[in-house]
Amino acid sequence: MTNVPELFGSLVFNDASMRQRLPKDIYKALHKTIAEGKSLDLSLANVVANAMKDWALEHGATHYTHWFQPMTGVTAEKHDSFISPTKDGGVIMEFSGKELIKGEPDASSFPSGGLRATFEARGYTAWDPTSYAFLKDGTLCIPTAFCSYSGEALDQKTPLLRSMDAVSKQATRVLRLFGKDVQYVQPTVGPEQEYFLIDKEMYLKRKDLIYTGRTLFGANPPKGQQLEDHYFGTIKPRVNAFMKELDEELWKLGVLSKTKHNEVAPAQHEMAPVFTTTNIATDHNQLAMETMKKVAQRHGMVCLLHEKPFAGVNGSGKHNNWSLSTDKGENLLDPGSTPYENAQFLLFLCAVIQAVDEHQDLLRICVASAGNDHRLGANEAPPAIMSMFLGDELTAILKALEEGGGYASQGATEMELGADVLPHFPKDNTDRNRTSPFAFTGNKFEFRSLGSSASIAFANTVLNTIIADSLERFADTLEGAADFSAALKALVASTIQQHKRIIFNGNNYSKEWKEQEAPKRGLLNLPSTPQALGYFLREENIRLFSKHHVFSATEMRSRYEILMENYNKVINIEATCMCTMVKKTIMPAVIEYSRTLAETALTKRQLSQAIDTSVEETLVAKISSCIAKLSERLTALSAAIAESEAMTDVTQQGLFSRNTVFAAMEQLRAVADELELIVAKKYWPFPTYGDILYSVQ
Repeated sequence: MTNVPELFGSLVFNDASMRQRLPKDIYKALHKTIAEGKSLDLSLANVVANAMKDWALEHGATHYTHWFQPMTGVTAEKHDSFISPTKDGGVIMEFSGKELIKGEPDASSFPSGGLRATFEARGYTAWDPTSYAFLKDGTLCIPTAFCSYSGEALDQKTPLLRSMDAVSKQATRVLRLFGKDVQYVQPTVGPEQEYFLIDKEMYLKRKDLIYTGRTLFGANPPKGQQLEDHYFGTIKPRVNAFMKELDEELWKLGVLSKTKHNEVAPAQHEMAPVFTTTNIATDHNQLAMETMKKVAQRHGMVCLLHEKPFAGVNGSGKHNNWSLSTDKGENLLDPGSTPYENAQFLLFLCAVIQAVDEHQDLLRICVASAGNDHRLGANEAPPAIMSMFLGDELTAILKALEEGGGYASQGATEMELGADVLPHFPKDNTDRNRTSPFAFTGNKFEFRSLGSSASIAFANTVLNTIIADSLERFADTLEGAADFSAALKALVASTIQQHKRIIFNGNNYSKEWKEQEAPKRGLLNLPSTPQALGYFLREENIRLFSKHHVFSATEMRSRYEILMENYNKVINIEATCMCTMVKKTIMPAVIEYSRTLAETALTKRQLSQAIDTSVEETLVAKISSCIAKLSERLTALSAAIAESEAMTDVTQQGLFSRNTVFAAMEQLRAVADELELIVAKKYWPFPTYGDILYSVQ
């Protein structure tokens, strides 16, 4: 039996470890430094570094690394040992405050969007003292930010921390108007993580999975998710063993892994953590994704985090549950028992409504990727059109406030299930809406559009910034008001009136919403990444991020280049992989099967002209027709790839990749998938969807 309280955080240099190992004055000084958001004094850092090193050595560590999150979407680390030479030819184990707070990894080979030339190699990592150091694979990992020699952010964490400062500053201003003595406000997040588990042997036989993370070919099996029997179903023994070890490994790292279950698609599952501060949640989600892959390998499986590994069944997302909490522990999005009378909650709610409505483009951009384009709007994830779900009660309250009338709460309704033995319990005041991109779920907002493989940093950077901007404008209006109550009431009413179009409690999957209602409301519909990214560098967006010191104009331009370039590279890799698979595996296998059929027909005829060979002849004719079509579409895709690769403008290339290269990929796939259904299993060159999705028992 695992002793979870003892196991939890055992690989983390957490608050308990610091309290135990640091002198009392140093421990207090460190906490004060972190709380006030000031840089760390070197003398203080030396003491912390030495204690951290001693703790790491006791746990078997020999190296340390500044663990950071470049714009690759994954983490990076350069390992240095603790050894330092002595005069007698030996070594001692040392770790200084300077080494703790600053590192100098080579920055030349990370995506920079033109911020750095190849020959400009110097970059800096800076310790984030608000996120605890931890041990991983015998190395002390120190969470850090990553910037260029000239100070621009080259990572995901730096802008995130800036955005947290921005929303804290403006939320604190608003709270002081309500008489609250608050030092800071923290955005909190609990990211639900979806993933697939497949057998490793199956994975190794699919070059598309190896190179791209998704299947580029594959006909639907007879049984997919039609019966809805996998969702919340009994967890298979092999998967259960994986989940048990995953929990234990994450608990050691201080990750608050809470919930596990089967998801909708065959072989699909989910892990959900408890809420924590956003930058820590971001670190933990990166660790969770990395740990999932490692643990899966130990169980003879592969963890797929691509947003759409298999066509025809649900893909994987990451629901970003976001809220705001004060240093006193108050959740600012908790409506309480009487939300109509909770002016503070209503003002913060209006700030979110205004932010989501005004910045639909940024919310779409922050979840944009080649992988996520397969999910959004596919009746398995929210559409690319941004809207908000508030539920019936909050919507009715806002309507009453807008119109200046009263609101009479219906009160809690008791749920009666019709059997005396079953308990009665209070019914929630609203249902859930799983089709909404941005849904209020009781005391938080669930941003449901993120892709499974994405870092949550960018989405939360955007959320924090746009809401900070709304709160700043609210504070500016209310701080100068002669009558605070009257000004507050007028501000809430006008905000609702101006931005209520973004509130939609209906079915976001419906054709009517996408084709009629959303356009009538003037809401943006940006179905692809290149279309969405085109909005990123609008002047109002550059002003927004610059004003709140989250991104400079230069950093925004670099991110646009990185995101668009990444999209183009992903499409190019996928298209090239398709061509290779068709030429080297699919076409030879199909031709071999066709030859076998033809030879069989000839052999039958030699035995007797009376033997019926119509089946073989029909199949050969059908296959020959498909092979000709396959060859034609292969040529078209190869030409599109060549044309794309010749382009030098990333914007032009992105639109061409989406409209021409991707379209050619879909056409090529259609013929290959048709052939899969014709060709005998013995000849088909790789595992089918049925083989893969039901491989883990």
